[in-house]
Formats: sequence, structure tokens, C-alpha cells
Amino acid sequence: MVTLDTTTALDDLIERALAEDLGDAGDVTAQATVPEDLQGRATVRQKAPGVIAGLDAFERVLRAVDPTVTYEPLVEEGVWREDGPVLAAEGPARSILAAERTALNIVGRLSGVATMTRRYADAVQGTRAVILDTRKTTPGMRLLEKRAVLTGGGANHRIGLFDEILIKENHAAMAGGVGEAVRAAHALRPDLPLVVECQDLREVKVALHTAGDLGLERFRILLDNMDHADMRKAVAMSDGRVPLEASGNVSLATVGAIAATGVDFISSGALTHSAPVLDLSLILEPRS
Repeated sequence: MVTLDTTTALDDLIERALAEDLGDAGDVTAQATVPEDLQGRATVRQKAPGVIAGLDAFERVLRAVDPTVTYEPLVEEGVWREDGPVLAAEGPARSILAAERTALNIVGRLSGVATMTRRYADAVQGTRAVILDTRKTTPGMRLLEKRAVLTGGGANHRIGLFDEILIKENHAAMAGGVGEAVRAAHALRPDLPLVVECQDLREVKVALHTAGDLGLERFRILLDNMDHADMRKAVAMSDGRVPLEASGNVSLATVGAIAATGVDFISSGALTHSAPVLDLSLILEPRS
């Protein structure tokens, strides 16, 4: 598994986002209305239930705009909260206003992902299933969103196309079948985790046989768009020999029933592509 070092990704995102928002002229509204030497105190409040994630982004946006701004987190990340203050910042009022929207956008987005993940994780409590993310992430924000999934109580699938072999339907078709694809993948990169997508129980049987024949250890079978009855049959067929992952048609309404079939993992793109931004607001007051 690739380590989620988000430092560079966050710095790059902040640089692009601030350039997009401030342009060459900066915050012309604040320049026109806020005295240059006015100091302010800002409080960011959470206005909807959810899990806060990515608070370091807020601090680094503030510091990127003005290193003199001070920052104080008021909550712990990863804890479900109904509402209330999240953080405080003090410094030049113009600087805080210039950083406001970029910081809120990033933290709101990451908190939304963490919140959606927590809802899925809560829905499978009491089962063996672990909630996984996918590659259906916002371009340029993948590592950050995957970190937010961890904050929300989920786990990470592969980071990209480079750190795990995931044989999907098209790969298997090009290779001549599930068994052939698994053998070819293991022959080329035996050092990598290997996951194979199966469309039906016949392919599950082939995958199980091939894994046993090759003695695969870092191997998983992905049950793609199977109904619950076939998932239960696949669990019985595997009998604990190979971890099983369910994917396709996964929603908050269905994930509990999917988990009850006995699968080990459930992956859903909804954690990232359908997560609403958590509603946050910033109130700025002059500091005497």
C-alpha cells in the first residue's frame, strides 16, 4: 500500500486555488472596504451534521496568504458533530478575507467526503465488511480525498493504476478470460496486490481455482454488480480462502444488505463523487 503523503498534493492544490481566486490584483473588494492595518478574529462554524476533515488545509491556506495569521483548531478531526465552532484565526482582516473561500472550499469538500464515508461505515456496523473508496475522485485531489476517507472510517483501495493490479472485465476479455488474465498479471508483477473482477459465479470459480493453483496470497475477488443471492453463494464458495469485495449498485440504501451477505469489502465511488460539501461559514470580527 502506498503511503498517503498529502503534503505536496495539498501545497500544489492551494497554490492553484489561490491563483485562480486572487488573480493578479488580489481581493479588490477587501482592498476597497477594509482598512489595511485592521486586525480581525475569524471563527469558522460547522452548520450541518458531519465529520470534520482536512483542517490542516485551512491553516496552510491562511499561511500561504499571510504567514502572520495565527490559527487555532477547536475540534478533533474524525469526530461526528452536529454543529458549532471548528477553528479560530487572528491576523490582518484583509488576509483572512483573501484566504476565506479557498480554505472553506477545500475543508468543506474533504469534510463532505469524511461525512459520507462515516455514513457508509455506520451502515455496515456489526458486519465484517470494510468500506473502500475508488479512483472516482476529483482531479488533483485524490490523495486528499482518500485521506478524508480514512478520517471518516473507511479504507483505501488502490491509489492509482500503479500500485495494484485490478483486472476488470475489459482486461479479462483482452487476455482471453479471468484465469488467463490472473496468470499473466501474476507473472509480470508478483510483487503487487492482485484483484480480479468477476461478473458471475462461473468466473468466481475460475478465479478461486487459479488463485489456489498459483498460491496467491495478496489476492482478492471483486464481485461486480452481483445480486445478493449470488454474493452469498460466492462467500460460501470462497469459504474464507480469498477475500471478497462487492462493488456496483452500492448506496446507503443497499450497503447494509450487501454487508450482510458476508463479503469482506464493499467499494463505492459515492464516497467521493457523490459527497455533498459540508456546510461551513466564516464570521470575521474586528479585533481591538
